[in-house]
Amino acid sequence: MAKHIQDKTVLANGVAMPWLGLGVWKAQVGEEVENAVKAALKTGYRSIDTAAVYKNEEGVGNALAEAEVPREELFITTKVWNDDQGYETTLKAFEESRRKLGLEYIDLYLIHWPVKGKYKETWKAMEKLYKEGLVRAIGVSNFHIHHLKDLISEAEIKPMVNQVEFHPYLTQQELLSFCKEEQIQMEAWSPLMQGEFVRVDLLKELAEKYGKTPAQIVLRWDLQHGVVTIPKSVKAHRIQENADLFDFELSREDMNCLDGLNRNHRFGPDPDNFDF
Repeated sequence: MAKHIQDKTVLANGVAMPWLGLGVWKAQVGEEVENAVKAALKTGYRSIDTAAVYKNEEGVGNALAEAEVPREELFITTKVWNDDQGYETTLKAFEESRRKLGLEYIDLYLIHWPVKGKYKETWKAMEKLYKEGLVRAIGVSNFHIHHLKDLISEAEIKPMVNQVEFHPYLTQQELLSFCKEEQIQMEAWSPLMQGEFVRVDLLKELAEKYGKTPAQIVLRWDLQHGVVTIPKSVKAHRIQENADLFDFELSREDMNCLDGLNRNHRFGPDPDNFDF
């Protein structure tokens, strides 16, 4: 179990991925995203998660270029957007992302959503990028079990990561079990329930019990489930607070209580029913 901010999980292909990262969804390009990335790196984060559709890859790239962190210590994730899915268009989109980030290679490249009739062709392009050494690991985002089974049935290389909405109101136990069986590392986006965690009484009670904040309780819960987590913030003190997870452990009983909050509630779209 993660005991330090730079502790890593090992993906199916042997690549090490930090358990904790900074998500930059909605962080504006320019100073906002650059300062967030710099604050994260200063705090000790080494994993940054962006996407083409966030329109801030360039800002992430600028911050990385100015950071005095060796490239091999960094773990940078980006994603191919739905409009760019397909074989040739994915290869082109990847080059664009790589250029904006200013990197020779990307650590993890994900299919952002399972676009029907397109994700298999997209995956072929991802496999090509992986074989050429332009990406250290490839994976998917927002894939249900049936999407994963469908992809794996024809894939040469199995996805190494599945990044999904995961929090105490959406515990996705079946998906988590399936991913563990298939050696696919699950990763949580929106772990803090788009801010709604502040309304959950149990989190307030546990925060008091452990001398932590409700946000830290949720993020620790993620890690103890063996799920990589990438909380998003643009505020330096929050970025610091979100990293302060490694000096305590939730009891099995408290983990079970948090699991019991599940109501299969999504704050984001359902991967079986999205129109973008």
